[in-house]
Amino acid sequence: MTAHDPARSPEATAEWWRNAVVYQVYIRSFADGNGDGTGDIAGLRNRLDHLARLGVDAIWINPWYPSPLADGGYDVADYRAVNPMFGDTAQAEALIAEAHERGIRVLLDIVPNHHSDEHAWFREALAAGPGSPERERYLFRDGRGPDGAEPPNNWRSMFGGPAWERLPEHGTDGADRTDGQWYLHLFDVRQPDVNWEHPEVRADFEETLRFWFDRGVDGFRVDVANAMVKEPGLPDVVEGVNDAQDGGHPYLDRDGVHEVFRSWRRIGDSYDPPRVFVAEAWVPDPERLARYLRPDELHTAFSFNFLTAAWLAEDLRSHIDDAITENSAVGAPATWVLSNHDVCRHPNRLSRKPEAGRGWNLDDVLDLPADPGLGLRRARAATLLMLALPGTAYLYQGEELGLPEVEDIPVDRLDDPTWELSGHTLRGRDGCRVPLPWVAGEPWHGFSDVRPTGPGPWLPQPDVFARHAADVQAADPDSVLNLYRDALALRRAHPALGGGTLSWQPSPEGTLAFTRVSDDGDGGFTALVNVSSAPVSLPEDAEVMLTSGPLTARGEVPADTAVWLRS
Repeated sequence: MTAHDPARSPEATAEWWRNAVVYQVYIRSFADGNGDGTGDIAGLRNRLDHLARLGVDAIWINPWYPSPLADGGYDVADYRAVNPMFGDTAQAEALIAEAHERGIRVLLDIVPNHHSDEHAWFREALAAGPGSPERERYLFRDGRGPDGAEPPNNWRSMFGGPAWERLPEHGTDGADRTDGQWYLHLFDVRQPDVNWEHPEVRADFEETLRFWFDRGVDGFRVDVANAMVKEPGLPDVVEGVNDAQDGGHPYLDRDGVHEVFRSWRRIGDSYDPPRVFVAEAWVPDPERLARYLRPDELHTAFSFNFLTAAWLAEDLRSHIDDAITENSAVGAPATWVLSNHDVCRHPNRLSRKPEAGRGWNLDDVLDLPADPGLGLRRARAATLLMLALPGTAYLYQGEELGLPEVEDIPVDRLDDPTWELSGHTLRGRDGCRVPLPWVAGEPWHGFSDVRPTGPGPWLPQPDVFARHAADVQAADPDSVLNLYRDALALRRAHPALGGGTLSWQPSPEGTLAFTRVSDDGDGGFTALVNVSSAPVSLPEDAEVMLTSGPLTARGEVPADTAVWLRS
């Protein structure tokens, strides 16, 4: 175990979240502690020293709750327990304690928009029938058209197809009948939406927050934070009217959601130290997103506009400015991210032409020509850009190893519900969820900490993962892993990084240059990112602290390269 650093202790400051670096753990694919091919709490505990050596301040763990895994764990059957395939509550408590010993805080995922269809409440609702109190916890409605055979409205599932499912009822005579009702599922058919107007729903989620806070959890990432509250009457989505999230959409970014988050903030603030929240809210308007971050609501929210920005200087700068301006207006830091479990890994996205504008999922870009070497160079530069910005930064597991998206998983191994719901036309998100490689030359690239007992990891690893294994990366001074370690160490040590302000500086066309000054007035830091196609000169008298790649023989910054300077 690494030495305890008091500056990183959970007791060090109540506002650690303003400039933290948080590492996302997709637990099913992080590390396998028992050899069955699935990541688990034991594997994560065994790899905590990797995270401490990396230099992160916290980890966010994707759902580890009991679930049939219809949507990778985001179909939760019990929010106050641990899925036996990952471990148990005692192991979870041990993990939290061991992370805290290393100065690493722990955030969990909470999924408030929907339950699993195996949740006890939903089973009760099915058994109770139409008009029952049990069904009022969800959004059951009668259908439209003759005999109620048409869905209640025109809403579409985020995964494809209608957002409504009609219930079958099997009579004693063996005939299939329906009871005339449909239930809403904005995601998979096995994820029924809950009714946030129901007091029992609100009280139950508040109990879940307290359950995990009492066990030492430092905060939560809030899944689909902008889609919980629905417009009364559940009206149709009208094309041309509901295209924007401006408070008028029938189920996205409705104003009523803020009351929920105010109640959650009061619960978080009742603990010492206060617990924190980060929102997953795909709200394109930065001003609307900032409303989630008012002083009595959530603490941070991912700036997805930065993640989706084209690799063009003007596009990157515009989204950076918007996020910092709107968040500063409500006293919140910006929160940056390049990859996560829902999007194509950024080395693969950036390997395509920056002007393509095709989106951020693998299926958006799969048919475009790719240059993996170019994508990795850009990814390294993008990392130094992100870590030099004021605010918090989230890293997705494996990006510190330079892992690529796996674009060719055999179709018979695809697990994401998008594959089935799209009629086998969209591969979905499995490519960024492939189990990590830890030791080259070991079975499963060292994904398991013990001798494997199963036929292989739950998703297959490509052979190329061997060159990205953590042991190979650690031994190479020029590796992506060592770039991340160096960058996080400098970010922690330099007074101008983390919190503070950003000032843009004049720079050649196609580049970004900015200086940083701490809240205490300390400066002396400049970042220069060359997004153009030609080398550019360094500022006079600049001292290079870190580069994402080698400079030219003349000491210039090549295309797709970032440098950190002491100025």
